[in-house]
Amino acid sequence: MRPTGIIAAFGFALATVQVSAEEQRPNVVTLLVDDLGYRDLGCYGGPVKTPILDKLAADGVRFIDFHSGAPVCSPSRATFLTGRNHIRAGVYSVLSEQRHRMHLLRSETTLAEVLKDEGYGTAHFGKWHLGMPVNNRDNPT
Repeated sequence: MRPTGIIAAFGFALATVQVSAEEQRPNVVTLLVDDLGYRDLGCYGGPVKTPILDKLAADGVRFIDFHSGAPVCSPSRATFLTGRNHIRAGVYSVLSEQRHRMHLLRSETTLAEVLKDEGYGTAHFGKWHLGMPVNNRDNPT
């Protein structure tokens, strides 16, 4: 076989491997819940029956030593979504009427934006609570 044939065959093999890898990419679902205690879910030994969440936990990844980025919701959410300290991300405390000018900095890259760049479809449901209405942020999810 000529070198070009070997290169072409190798390239085809790599392309096939790439397609297989893409077909087997995992789904990514993150749940960020305010005021949820460690043992509140059934999968962590809690008394409340949570069969759907328990199934997600059984089939996926469970975090057993996760620490919040801050003691309150907005800064903690900013840390989780950016992987950076909430102060560097522009969210210093809980948002309120008096503090509504504070917001997640446009220069910050969110987990959703990283996943989107990798070809994942992304969505956000629930409370944004990182300043500025969601529609004013360029595609936060």
